[in-house]
Amino acid sequence: MTLVEMGIPTVRSGRPSLDGRPETPLLVDRFGRTARDLRVSITEKCSLRCTYCMPEEGLPAIPPEELLSAGEIVRLVALAVRELGIREVRFTGGEPLMRRDLEEIVAGCHAAAPEIPLAMTSNGIGLRHRAAGLAEAGLGRVNISLDTVDRAGFARLTRRDRLESALSGIRAAGAAGLAPVKVNAVLMRATLDGAPDLLRWCLDEGCELRFIEEMPLDADHEWARANMVTAAELLDVLGTRYRLTAAGREDPSAPAETWLVDGGPATVGIIASVTRKFCDTCDRTRLTADGMLRSCLFSDQEFDLRGVLRAGASDEELAQLWRGAMWQKWAGHGIDAADFVPPERTMGAIGG
Repeated sequence: MTLVEMGIPTVRSGRPSLDGRPETPLLVDRFGRTARDLRVSITEKCSLRCTYCMPEEGLPAIPPEELLSAGEIVRLVALAVRELGIREVRFTGGEPLMRRDLEEIVAGCHAAAPEIPLAMTSNGIGLRHRAAGLAEAGLGRVNISLDTVDRAGFARLTRRDRLESALSGIRAAGAAGLAPVKVNAVLMRATLDGAPDLLRWCLDEGCELRFIEEMPLDADHEWARANMVTAAELLDVLGTRYRLTAAGREDPSAPAETWLVDGGPATVGIIASVTRKFCDTCDRTRLTADGMLRSCLFSDQEFDLRGVLRAGASDEELAQLWRGAMWQKWAGHGIDAADFVPPERTMGAIGG
C-alpha cells in the first residue's frame, strides 16, 4: 500500500515563505482572511465506517509515536491562542472518543486557555459514558454526526448497527450541558427522503440540525458533482413538511445558512460547501493527528509542525512556521474547476 492509498500526501513542504507577509502576529493570508478557528484532529481511528468518509476496513493506523501526544497538543493549542489569535478550538478525528486521553487533552487545553471555547465533533458512539467527564474537563459543546434516524439506513451508511448508541450519546451531551448540541448530516441520495424525519427528531430533542453538501473527500473516490444532493434540492424536500424562512448567517464566517422552521424560533442550517461556497470568509486552520499543518481541506500542501516541535523549536519558531503556512492558503477549493483534483487525504485523515 502506498502513502497515497493511505490518504497521506507523499510530499510535505519544508519551511513556508513569508515573502510579502505583513508584520502581524495573526494568521493572515494573501486574500485578506484571518484564521481564528483551529481544528485539531487527534486520531485517525473511528468506531464507524461512513461511506463518504472512510474505507470499509478503516484507515491504516498511524504509529503511536507519530501521533501528537496530549502534552504536545496542549502546547500547540496554548501557543495558537497566546501568539496567533485563535479564538475557538475544535477537536476532531477520525473519532475523538477513540483517544483514551481525550479528557486529559481537554483539561490541559482548558487550563492553558480558559477563556477559549472548546468544542468537539463526534459520532456520539460511547459519548453517554464520557459526556459528564468531558464537560467537567472543560469541553463546552459538541457537534454530532448523524445522517438518518432510520436504523437500517444508518447501518448501511455507517457499516455498523449503532444508531441507538449515537442517539443516547446525543441525549447525554445535552444532559451534561454540552450545549447547544448540533447535529451534522451529510446530504446523500440514500437519505434525502428521510431528511424531514431527521429534522423532526432534532426539533423534538432540542438539537440544532445542519445539513452539509457532500464534498469530494470520500475514501472510495465515488463523489461526482453531477450526482450530489444540493442545498436547493434539500429545501424542496423539507418544504413538503415545513415552512422555511431564510434567516441568513449570524456570523459572516459561519459556514451554515439558517432557515426558520415554521416561523421559528427553531432553525435548520445548511452548509452548501459546493454550490454556495464560502471560501472567501473561511477563518480555519487545521492540525492533523500526526502534527501537520493544513490551511485548507482541499490543499495537499502540508507543513510538518511535529518534526520541528520535537527537534526543540521555540514557541516563536513554531509560531512563525504556522504563520507562513497560513500565508500560503489558497483562495478557494476550486471544486467547480475543470482541472480540480481531490486531496490525497480523505476527510477521516484530515479531520472535520
